[in-house]
Amino acid sequence: MTESRLTRIALRLVTVAVLLFIYVPLVVIAIYAFNPTIAQTWPPSGFTLKWFTEAAANPNVLGAFASSILAAAGATSIALVLGTLAALGVQRFAFFGRETVSFLFVLPIALPGVVTGIALSATFQTLDVRFGLATVVVGHATFCVVVAYNNVLARLRRTPRSAEEASADLGADTWQTFRRVTLPAIRTALLAGGLLAFALSFDEIIVTNFTAGPGTQTIPLFIFRSIQRPNELPVVNVVAVVLILLSIVPVYLAQRIGGDATGITR
Repeated sequence: MTESRLTRIALRLVTVAVLLFIYVPLVVIAIYAFNPTIAQTWPPSGFTLKWFTEAAANPNVLGAFASSILAAAGATSIALVLGTLAALGVQRFAFFGRETVSFLFVLPIALPGVVTGIALSATFQTLDVRFGLATVVVGHATFCVVVAYNNVLARLRRTPRSAEEASADLGADTWQTFRRVTLPAIRTALLAGGLLAFALSFDEIIVTNFTAGPGTQTIPLFIFRSIQRPNELPVVNVVAVVLILLSIVPVYLAQRIGGDATGITR
């Protein structure tokens, strides 16, 4: 079907309008990060890099970044292991209730974060688990596993089993077949799922707020708590800009690497 010239123009205008709707707020916060004054007045009164220097020297910011990286790395590792095993079990074996099991694996990503956070907090308190970075990792893994599961499952559905069957016919055991045949086939899906899971965990705040202990602070929690203090607002703007730049990398790489894999994000 060939669109008319008027239709093409209308579609381009709508596309531009949607992109502006999404990205103008990000541009505004980026401009404020270079504003020399604490007050967010428009237009900015000048240009400065001093807030970037202050943010780089702020121990709270550095500690929060470290905690976010550790939490995201831990949650991603758990999600990749559990998500891969679940995808292999659902895709490679036929059993009663398979579709229900698949639905239950995907459900956590659709639940409101506040519900997940309350449920995890209540469970940790019931089990007398001390809140801290470990509970944040577990909390993030509950929804990151969905991303890994979906990516691996999508790849397995498009990968014929003939190579695995040939490996078994040639005398390879289950582990050898997985290591030499299955794993190379799903390698890029694992990498894409891991990148998306890391980005999802790194920016998460709702579940983190319910599962972090008093001494645990991630970057989203730092922003949430500091934004209410006017004197720290310029540093918050800088941290937000850095987060935007850091978020672009894993999402872009996951899109380029993932190919046919389909990850769901919150």
